[in-house]
Amino acid sequence: MSDDWKRQIDALHSELVRRDDPAAWVSEADALDASYLYPHLAVRGPVFGLAAREPGDETDWRLLNDVMDGTPQQARDGLNSLLWFRAKDDADGRAERRALLAAVARLEQERVNEVTVLGTRYRVVRGEEFARAGDDGLEPPRPTDPEPTVPSWDQRPSPPSHDAGFALAPGRDSGVMAGALRLALRGFTYAGDDCPPAVREEARRAVRDYPEVVLLPVSFGVAERRGERWRPRGALMPTPHDARRLLVHGLTEFWPLLYDLDDADRAAFAHAADRFKSAGRANEVVVRDQCFRICRVERMVRVGPDGPEPARPSDVETTDPMKLHPTMDEDGAIHYDD
Repeated sequence: MSDDWKRQIDALHSELVRRDDPAAWVSEADALDASYLYPHLAVRGPVFGLAAREPGDETDWRLLNDVMDGTPQQARDGLNSLLWFRAKDDADGRAERRALLAAVARLEQERVNEVTVLGTRYRVVRGEEFARAGDDGLEPPRPTDPEPTVPSWDQRPSPPSHDAGFALAPGRDSGVMAGALRLALRGFTYAGDDCPPAVREEARRAVRDYPEVVLLPVSFGVAERRGERWRPRGALMPTPHDARRLLVHGLTEFWPLLYDLDDADRAAFAHAADRFKSAGRANEVVVRDQCFRICRVERMVRVGPDGPEPARPSDVETTDPMKLHPTMDEDGAIHYDD
């Protein structure tokens, strides 16, 4: 262990001792157990979101939404909409609206990863999504992960963002194991012949230019195993129970319609959903030859002297910039025929 690593781990340990928080010690024990049971990291790939730094704040960038978009352009489109609606609903006069709409116009034409509007810097942020893995597959939720006191299986609106407002400030780890993981990830890069040379080179450059790592709030999702491979099924959720509810919805409503299942398969899926619900805090269910598991998913963002890492040139794009909203003039009038 280098002197820098030892110093930072010792500081985290001292802070944990100072807090004298039994719940924190139990969480640390859970994290330590997970490091033995699930010693490998299964990297899914990049995810994207938005961050901003307000005028006068020279330190913290804060996330504006969940860092879960699959391409940089999805995040740019989100910024396009955010600024358009601010021009529509929140602009204080023509000058502010003009500035906001100028940024919107640029985002409609260019693959730009940062714009500054009214003194606020907005940036497309690049993260990495990964999960722990062991001999039995991907890591399920831990006993100390947040759960509702009275779990409900009723459908409800999408849970609120758990990334929005999160400060991308290195070194604010919640425990020793989280700090050790963050330090270990500082040197993470892509390797292997399956990665094109440009991808490997940009990954090495990111380690140099954005040397610090920030761990984002832990999320939970549904993964399906067929054979030896796991693949995600649906969006990430802020709690294990939200992911369990998503799985039940998939088994009983979404997947039967999407895949046009016959009556026998629909009945099998519905029976599996009932078994899963009646088991309480279950994390796995098998239907026919399909195994579904609630998994613990982690994400990280690299940070450098100028803030969080933006999208890389080699990141895959599937859409082009485009006009997303009707034309608005600087008085706020919307022209639907333009």
